Amino acid sequence: MDEKYTFALRKIALLGGIDDYIAVSSRELGDALEMSQQSASKRILELLEQGLIIRDLGARKQRIKLTASGVDELKKEYNEYRRIFELTDHITLHGAIKDGMGEGQYYIDQEGYRNQFEAKLGFRPYPGTLNIQIDKEDVGKLDVIKSTSGIPIEGFTYGGRSFGDVIAYKSKIRNIECAIVVPARSHYVDIIEVICHYHLRRTLSLNTDSRIDIKVSL
Repeated sequence: MDEKYTFALRKIALLGGIDDYIAVSSRELGDALEMSQQSASKRILELLEQGLIIRDLGARKQRIKLTASGVDELKKEYNEYRRIFELTDHITLHGAIKDGMGEGQYYIDQEGYRNQFEAKLGFRPYPGTLNIQIDKEDVGKLDVIKSTSGIPIEGFTYGGRSFGDVIAYKSKIRNIECAIVVPARSHYVDIIEVICHYHLRRTLSLNTDSRIDIKVSL
């Protein structure tokens, strides 16, 4: 995206335009964007056309707010800066072990997935997943992970049923090779599923709510 747009989005966000509408005059907006009142009005129209903000016109002041698309653009920039200043070749996530619903075993045991995991990740996964609830302060790191390409696992059809594409991210737990797996079209929540050659709960003597760190390769 053009830097002039991300600059304007940053300034609006700093004024509070992410969580709620902000009331601002054209002059005030010009001061915030470091440009003339006329140029600021034009920039707002451009952001509206791009679908990056929404606006409610008042008698003296307009009320503006970032759209979800506008927030996403700022997140992309934020993630790039994090990779420059904070990250190296991996991200470490912190969380706690949680009980799953048993669906992981069914999907991991599908030959169409299992063969690709073995070929692309270098191990044949144990039929099941380890569920980790990521700490609240680390949830933002999942956006950084998602911004990387990961390892695509292609979907397939078997027995009249379609199985969707999956993205895998190579990881390590206490130096044991594993991988985070997530449906390609899914949005991250705070629960991630991990596959490994070993039954991780038994191998690492983990219980429900045990604390765990997982190092994800970038």
